[in-house]
Amino acid sequence: MAREAGLSPAAVSRHLNGTLELPEPTRKRIEAAVRRLAYRPNPHARRLSLGRSDTITLIVPDIANPFFATLAATVERAAFERGMIVQLHATSNVEARELAVLQLAADHRSDGVVFCTNRKPGPDVAEAIAALPRAVIVDEGVPGARAPQVFADNAQGGYLAGRHLARWQHRKIAYLGGDPALMSTRLRAEGLERGLREESGGAEVGVRILSGRHDVASGRALAAELLDAGGEETAIFVGSDELAIGVIETLRARGVRIPQDMSLVSFDGARALHLYDPPITAVRQPARQLGERAVELLLDGDWDDPALPDRVEYLPVELIERASVAAPNLARRARADHANQTDRGD
Repeated sequence: MAREAGLSPAAVSRHLNGTLELPEPTRKRIEAAVRRLAYRPNPHARRLSLGRSDTITLIVPDIANPFFATLAATVERAAFERGMIVQLHATSNVEARELAVLQLAADHRSDGVVFCTNRKPGPDVAEAIAALPRAVIVDEGVPGARAPQVFADNAQGGYLAGRHLARWQHRKIAYLGGDPALMSTRLRAEGLERGLREESGGAEVGVRILSGRHDVASGRALAAELLDAGGEETAIFVGSDELAIGVIETLRARGVRIPQDMSLVSFDGARALHLYDPPITAVRQPARQLGERAVELLLDGDWDDPALPDRVEYLPVELIERASVAAPNLARRARADHANQTDRGD
């Protein structure tokens, strides 16, 4: 283009960018060259030359998961309203993929990264996030990463579930959750036990914790493990809707009725749990609010404030009461215990 117009590349570039006024004959030479070469400016290259890309990189573990799908849709909509484009990447919780996408965002000068995972990342991921000019961590903590973090109030969610089950006279509860190393797993279990104890008025209570992954297969396996143990639990609090589906499948296969034989509460509320039979009580995460707040922090946060990377925000959750919780079926359990003792010859 510059050679065709007989000018320096810098002069042509500045003229096309509107930052340089040229004499009319010179402008006409450039315009003629543009027509002859059918030249079209590259907006992406122009934005990069100005130090921005007008893109946000969104990293999630699984786009098929309704929670992350809702979060992604919200981030995309909020970004679009601000004239930004979202580049979405699903990592399947593989650290090598997380690192590759973080490096890609850095190489392409993404204007910001929203990072989500539901595993405990290693220090390399934390370092890659900290090295980015702007990044917000959502849903699950990344130990060692210096970036603003926005979470659902996991402890409050467990607390609401514990109090609700205690009001229905449940005293022994199983918590089936994700990896025990995850912040969310720990906080939900702690909140569950606190709510159970507070609402039980000094009665003896107990929480059995079984851990796996946030997927349907783990839900099946953990429910089978719980039933095979033959404990006194009369209710289950499940750490995600994905786990809940597997739990429901196993309970039905074993002839355990919800809620007559086992009450059930799920944490997430992203799936259509109201369509199940019975409809499932759930602690609903604010998926849309999490996405909106992440974009707000990313684009409106004071990134010159040295305290911003240490900010941690917890958004409120709500308990949606449905028909999957009832009083423990103590008579049926007593008959089962008597039958077991008879079989053993006690």
